[in-house]
Amino acid sequence: MIPVEQQQEPTGAPRVRRTEHEAQVNLLTVLRLCMTQKLRCSEKTRRPSTATVSAVADVLDGGDFYPDEAIAAFAWPMLLQAGGLAQLTGGRLVLTTRGRAALTRPPHLTLPQLWQRWLNSSLLDEFSRVEEIKGQRSANVLTAAKPRRKLVGQALVGLTPGEWMSIDGLFTDMRAAGLDPVVHRSERALWKLYLEDPQYGSLGYDGHHGWSLLQGRYTLAVLFEYAATLGLIDIEYVPPAGARDDYRDNWGGDYLDHLSRYDGLSALRLNPLGAHAVGLTGDYAPAQLPASAVPTGRVTVLANFDIVALDGLPSADTLLLDAFSDRKADRVWTLTTASLLHALDRGHTLDELRGYLDQAASHPVPQTVTTLLDDTGRRTGRLRDAGQTHLIECADETLAALIISDRRLRVLCTRIGERHLAVSPDRLPAFRKAALALGYPLA
Repeated sequence: MIPVEQQQEPTGAPRVRRTEHEAQVNLLTVLRLCMTQKLRCSEKTRRPSTATVSAVADVLDGGDFYPDEAIAAFAWPMLLQAGGLAQLTGGRLVLTTRGRAALTRPPHLTLPQLWQRWLNSSLLDEFSRVEEIKGQRSANVLTAAKPRRKLVGQALVGLTPGEWMSIDGLFTDMRAAGLDPVVHRSERALWKLYLEDPQYGSLGYDGHHGWSLLQGRYTLAVLFEYAATLGLIDIEYVPPAGARDDYRDNWGGDYLDHLSRYDGLSALRLNPLGAHAVGLTGDYAPAQLPASAVPTGRVTVLANFDIVALDGLPSADTLLLDAFSDRKADRVWTLTTASLLHALDRGHTLDELRGYLDQAASHPVPQTVTTLLDDTGRRTGRLRDAGQTHLIECADETLAALIISDRRLRVLCTRIGERHLAVSPDRLPAFRKAALALGYPLA
């Protein structure tokens, strides 16, 4: 059935969500939220904490797909890690050099890269997010996730861009094309998967492990939580409770109103961003935003360094202004040298702020503000972290002079003061070898 795009209807009615624009907004929003160093993930599983999921959900454009189920809010921290845009440091997500660069480039250039990196990631098995199917942690039960995920990716390649496809129709096409993301290693492994009770609820019984129950649920998880979050597919969905009944005949199924949070996905459409991301089109031009998607709040930059947004701002804009300026009131920020230096110290760049003001300011940026940015920019790079180094102490000044004059050693170290040498970690083995050849083993 081809869905008709519509506004949010009463609870239980189908909803159509066009994700192409909101994913581009959300990428920048989550990157900026990450810069606050408030996002935490488990160092063992790398999954976001409950507080992190809640923080991400609060700033997503349009909110998460469901108010009481974490889908996009769970996916974004995982995608940033898999894509190399963020890494865990002391349990907190911190942007990498690549992540900081993504803040100053058009998001539609980054989203296809995130999809390709997710396809090749071993960070998470999406099937583990179908928590009602128990026994997944038993040894030798599940197949590797990466080959499964790539089969789902191939299913997207087989879609006709711009045309709606029902989920059941997609399942039928996948089976016909041999795209079979089998989740269990063997028939024996299948007996270890169950609902409610490991004996009575085992999926090993005949007729209790249909394609839609296992391969289908895995496919739904990949599409709903990752392809839709990245803005590659537009989706039609309903609340998951009662949306699918393929598990009802299983022992314990009567106690569940849905098998997974993804059960409500009913149809999808590969949009222009998705067609580009999966390689069906060579170029992509961001679509003109509908009037309802254009923020009504624009900023006014004043000569006294205040930035005013009388009509309010989207979360992404608010996070950016909070990073570079001090908030004077609910909708007023002020730029200072200290606030700009603080932002630079946390990894932001002035190009990020300049680009935003050029795009969002209702009038040309005053000369006083331009001068402040230029003066602050001139301080950038005057101090540079050259990385860790080994400090080598010589017994006396004569030995230091001998080493620094040796043709092999002098290119491996830098003299500091009278008796000390600095050696970078990558050059330490060569320095040790050359020093030993000179007759001085390194203690």
